[in-house]
Amino acid sequence: MITFRKKCAQFSENPLFTNVIIGLIVVNAILVGLETYSFFINRFHHWFLIADKILLWIFTFEILIRLIGSKSIGSFFKDPWNLFDFVIVASGHLLVGGHYVTVLRILRVLRVLRAISVIPSLRKMVNALIKTIPSMGTIMLLLGIFFYIYAVIGTMMFSSIAPEHFGSLHDSLLTLFQVITLESWASGVMRPILVSEPSSWWYFVTFILAGSFVIVNLFVGVVVGNVEEANREETPTPTDIKLEELQEELKEIKQLLKDK
Repeated sequence: MITFRKKCAQFSENPLFTNVIIGLIVVNAILVGLETYSFFINRFHHWFLIADKILLWIFTFEILIRLIGSKSIGSFFKDPWNLFDFVIVASGHLLVGGHYVTVLRILRVLRVLRAISVIPSLRKMVNALIKTIPSMGTIMLLLGIFFYIYAVIGTMMFSSIAPEHFGSLHDSLLTLFQVITLESWASGVMRPILVSEPSSWWYFVTFILAGSFVIVNLFVGVVVGNVEEANREETPTPTDIKLEELQEELKEIKQLLKDK
């Protein structure tokens, strides 16, 4: 049994095995895309179902090989990416049995997300993004306060001039979301209001400067910082290695001093 487990572990860690699974995930993604065209789904619906069942069982065997090859069932499910893969594949079997066609199609799309758990570079990027969540919470709070203040001011000032954009608080919030994305904010929102209220330029200019160029860039800075930190953890620079060696030497010196 131990030999079989080792063989499964070696097989699951083989680059060829990983590349084949990535290729099948790409095939699954292409099939899901083709199903959105009536030309293909009307003519090859039966073949799409057969291909989906084959892919589902291949992914099932892949999970089983990785599960058997792991040190224990507990260690396998401690890895959130393994748990994610298991849930996606297991849900596919449950839904096929229930014939929930619409949900099944949605799940086929979600299977494409397995590329994140299989491709190390994507997994590293997502892990770095997850690490930014605590920092983003503070920035989101700041952005929420900023949005709320400007939405209230906009509703008070422009509700009678542009009710379609600033008629109520939630309309103002939605309009400000459009403005902060810089999508048609000048021609679609600001200039029609400027015709009736020429001094309103300060409202939009200050919102763009503070929101788009400052607060949103804080998000970018936090994400970039965490990605760089994740890269350093995986492939430390010579400076990081040297610092780690110095820290180890200092620990040894402290231990020697304590012993004396």
